[in-house]
Amino acid sequence: MNQRTLAILAAIGATTIYGMNHTIAKGVMPTYVKPFGFIMLRLVGAATLFWCISFFVPKEKIEKKDWGKILLCAVLGMVINMLSFFKGLSLSTPINSSVLIILTPIFVVILSAIFIKERITLRRVLGIILGFIGAITLILFKAEVSQNAPNIPLGNSLFIINSLCFGAYLIFVKKLVEKYHPFTLMKWLFTVGAIISFPVTYPEFQEIQWRNMPLNALGAVAYVIIGTTFLTYLFNIYALKNLKASTVSSFSYLQPIIGVLFALLMGKDSLSTVKIIAMLLIMFGVYLASKKPKPNP
Repeated sequence: MNQRTLAILAAIGATTIYGMNHTIAKGVMPTYVKPFGFIMLRLVGAATLFWCISFFVPKEKIEKKDWGKILLCAVLGMVINMLSFFKGLSLSTPINSSVLIILTPIFVVILSAIFIKERITLRRVLGIILGFIGAITLILFKAEVSQNAPNIPLGNSLFIINSLCFGAYLIFVKKLVEKYHPFTLMKWLFTVGAIISFPVTYPEFQEIQWRNMPLNALGAVAYVIIGTTFLTYLFNIYALKNLKASTVSSFSYLQPIIGVLFALLMGKDSLSTVKIIAMLLIMFGVYLASKKPKPNP
């Protein structure tokens, strides 16, 4: 099996874990773990795992000129990205998060045009417009009521911030991925992210009542730390070594399918006409925006 195939499988694996995470993480928030407390668990837990594994690979030193990039990627990919997603998930629904997360490829296209001068065609512009129409439809639709989703429009807005930051992270981390071993890179990104977010995440982390947490909630926490954080970031980094950032981000197409099916299977959410229309608009928009332009003759 060649490296490109393994990279594709890694990207699919990351997307599958993410898709199930929408429902699994939602199931313990905020009853057992509040969103920001969850982020401290994710960052510290993943940093610890990557540091432990890094002792078994050749040691690398981060060059001074790259520390600014490390800081930027940690802020985008480990701090704002995670905080906005989990706070949004505590306010909205698993299906909404599954749908809006696929805006990431659109943001990658826009940011790639700005920072690395990739060409934006009329088709891509149309895709971007359709994607945002679908996103706005979900944000502005307020008829939906859910006991465990107290502020759906705000939660959906935070999902968009999450997608924007993760798209930017994929672009900026690409250069670092080509230079450093994945374990070296991840241990520092998560360590820096944990330090930066500590003042925000620690108060809610202190509130966790571990003795009162049932076994299924502990299992969900372990899934988020090991699966959604450690494995997905590792899989994405491996995929980025062999694929373009826009290609890796396009695998988020699968997230609404996996996320919606899993949420429905677990009885944690329901589909509505508005959700279906918004999902189709976003998916078609992402398809148009992500499609490679034909080379000039």
